[in-house]
Amino acid sequence: MSGLDVAVVTFPSAQILDVTGPLEVFSSASRLVPGAEYRTQVVSSTGGQVLASSGLSFGTTALRDVAEPVDTLVVAGGRDMDEACADEELLDQVRRLAGGARRITSVCSGAFVLAAGGLLDGRRATTHWAECRQLAAEYPQVSVDDDAIYVRDGDVWTSAGVTAGIDLALAMVADDHGARAAAAVARHLVVYLRRSGGQTQFSTMLAAQAAESEPVRELLAWLPDHLTDDLSVPALARHVHLSERQFSRVFKAEVDVTPSEHVERLRVEAACRLLETTSHAVDRISRTCGFGAPETMNRAFRRRLNTTPGDHRRHFGQVAAE
Repeated sequence: MSGLDVAVVTFPSAQILDVTGPLEVFSSASRLVPGAEYRTQVVSSTGGQVLASSGLSFGTTALRDVAEPVDTLVVAGGRDMDEACADEELLDQVRRLAGGARRITSVCSGAFVLAAGGLLDGRRATTHWAECRQLAAEYPQVSVDDDAIYVRDGDVWTSAGVTAGIDLALAMVADDHGARAAAAVARHLVVYLRRSGGQTQFSTMLAAQAAESEPVRELLAWLPDHLTDDLSVPALARHVHLSERQFSRVFKAEVDVTPSEHVERLRVEAACRLLETTSHAVDRISRTCGFGAPETMNRAFRRRLNTTPGDHRRHFGQVAAE
């Protein structure tokens, strides 16, 4: 595929990475991928200069001046979305371009504009985790996934906050030109390929950073590098010099899950990364991530992700298994 027109819709008080993240992915793909040509333009309701929330000002084309059809319509997010959602002219122009687009997408709170335009009715969608409840309340006809990095429902793609727009754009490059093309772009941008759409907005390690007590924080930092160790509750309690009962109580209060649940989530995330980015056999990954037998890992995947390691690799993997 080549010669694909991409229009990125933005607004005053835009979050600049919502705009530039996808632009950099498409621009890099045009340079690095043979046969790829993404023609990008940044557009706004009236055109002219737009002042981002970071203080950066950048030029845009007026929506009414964008000729149909565009291949990909991207609606970026920003800080003041109420005004954008109430702008009937803007919504009409977005609907006009969406009508001829091959795919319609949003980054972060840009999902509110798509919802206000009726473009998410009856579809699954996501937005920044802090705004998912509001999106669901204001647009009950939208099925909101409050934890996905991005969601694809047919020709409509929506993504979570800020850097998730990069994940979304990489997924679209992979859809257009294959996984190897997206991997080349990811390497060029020095980003991880890839946080899959089914992955949580919060990694287990990130979510655990809010722990306040020093022993628990130190344990949480230690765990990812010791997944093959004995990580039973008695062993972990000894590691932090607490009784099993006290350790379980403190850990649950600090991390909001039990120690066993946290360890299983860490192991599943580690296994997902290896399934997506290596050709290691499933039994080897199972041992590397501390599950031991593949059957144990399979049960954990069904519990946490409602899938199997093999299906996860087939859906998200970049290389063939050994």
